[in-house]
Amino acid sequence: MQAPLRSKRDPRRAPAAVAPDADADADADPGATRAAPSPLAPGLHLVATPIGAANDITLRALDTLARADVLAAEDTRRLRQLMEIHGVPLGERAIIPYHDHNGAQQRPRLLARMAEGASVALVSDAGTPLVADPGWRLAREAIDAGLPVTAAPGASALLAALSIAGLPTDRFLFAGFPPTKTGERARFLESFAQVPATLVFYESPRRLADSLAAMAEALGDRPAAVCRELTKRFEEARRDSLCALAEAYAAEGAPRGEVVVVIGPPEATATSEADIDAALSEALKGASVREASRAVALALGAPRKSVYARALALSKEARDG
Repeated sequence: MQAPLRSKRDPRRAPAAVAPDADADADADPGATRAAPSPLAPGLHLVATPIGAANDITLRALDTLARADVLAAEDTRRLRQLMEIHGVPLGERAIIPYHDHNGAQQRPRLLARMAEGASVALVSDAGTPLVADPGWRLAREAIDAGLPVTAAPGASALLAALSIAGLPTDRFLFAGFPPTKTGERARFLESFAQVPATLVFYESPRRLADSLAAMAEALGDRPAAVCRELTKRFEEARRDSLCALAEAYAAEGAPRGEVVVVIGPPEATATSEADIDAALSEALKGASVREASRAVALALGAPRKSVYARALALSKEARDG
């Protein structure tokens, strides 16, 4: 569950002004009473909201929230709180809940409203809609129905973590949350072993240590960063190798806050097959195939699956020879 939004805004200040329409009279009397904001163009408006600090929201996002005919949110209480902080009036509008558990029922209703000419503003629990959240299906169906879809971009835990991780950002792959079951997680992670890019995952704090260990086993002992509490008071980016991070969090226990794991790409100069064979031949003298392959994969930073397959082949050759 997300922590409450924080803001340094003085509650005595007047509500935040909504940006005027582009065709507003530039010579209008600044002291005159501002007319109610005009409605937005019909369609779906995807609005990014803060991931921690309430001030991390754009003027366009506030304008969209003020002018939309319909507001849909993954967490209605969180959106209501955000609008109150920034002085955006809700008026007679209701905030419609839209999340994984009711998306199938809500999508036809929201699409019908858009087809009738209404503007729908969709916000996620925090950050940018459609990034690891259920909003993409609504966007897809709106596009399929020929309805306009636009975005008011802003805060994103994914991009914030990439910014401070200290790892290559010219090419990256976001993979969301790993599966929770051990076997499924291992297969999931192994599918990214040869991707020539920085990898980004979201993870639950209580599963972090196990996931880091699984990442090291599947991907090799790469440089990584665990970023948590992004934009909040206790923001932290912990940078080390995957193995070192896994050991640290296993010893310390689950951290607090939302977690983003950023992992560097595989080394450009891959370990040669001859090096792997030599290391495996030595390791197999005193360990099982599984133990030897795991030790060599971690030592050389090579994908565990391919090292295990080679260990099986070498073991068979030794028996047959």
